Amino acid sequence: MSTSRAVRHPRFKLLALLAVFVLPLLVAWIMVAWRIGIPEQRTAHGELEPDIPALAQWPLAEPRTMLPEDGGWVLAFDCAGACEALADQWWRLHRALGREAHRVRRLRIGGAAQALPGEVVARWSTPPDWHRPGHLWVLDPRGEAVLGYSAGVEARDVLDDVNKLLRMNPEPSVTPGRQVAQQ
Repeated sequence: MSTSRAVRHPRFKLLALLAVFVLPLLVAWIMVAWRIGIPEQRTAHGELEPDIPALAQWPLAEPRTMLPEDGGWVLAFDCAGACEALADQWWRLHRALGREAHRVRRLRIGGAAQALPGEVVARWSTPPDWHRPGHLWVLDPRGEAVLGYSAGVEARDVLDDVNKLLRMNPEPSVTPGRQVAQQ
């Protein structure tokens, strides 16, 4: 009786070991083949806006000093009404970015209020046809519009998207004084 128990025990271990490695592969194959358990929802809260031109082509009356030289991201918002509340909301969002805040600049278009810290204020020379009051755009380091948000968007949704963008696009590491030898 002890020999049958000794024979079954190693077989059970082998079957358990095979199940640990084969079962996840089988489950993954079933999920892909029959589209079971695969999420179909989108992860961004904003809308893709490929028709918005680059920031350098926006019809702004002020000089183009708002595009960061270091290639940072830009939160540009059209401040038509309730400008002070909008500017404060996006300032608070900028502060909520924490140690990643230095990678993002804010561009407020319109409004008569004084610029908040870290904010550049500009005005439309002629409002473009794609202009929408209260709209917010997230621009990549090249000045291209990545996401757009309609007026009344929740700040936490924008913060979630900006955090994802910053995480997916890490800051390039620069080592001062180190040069690569060219041949």
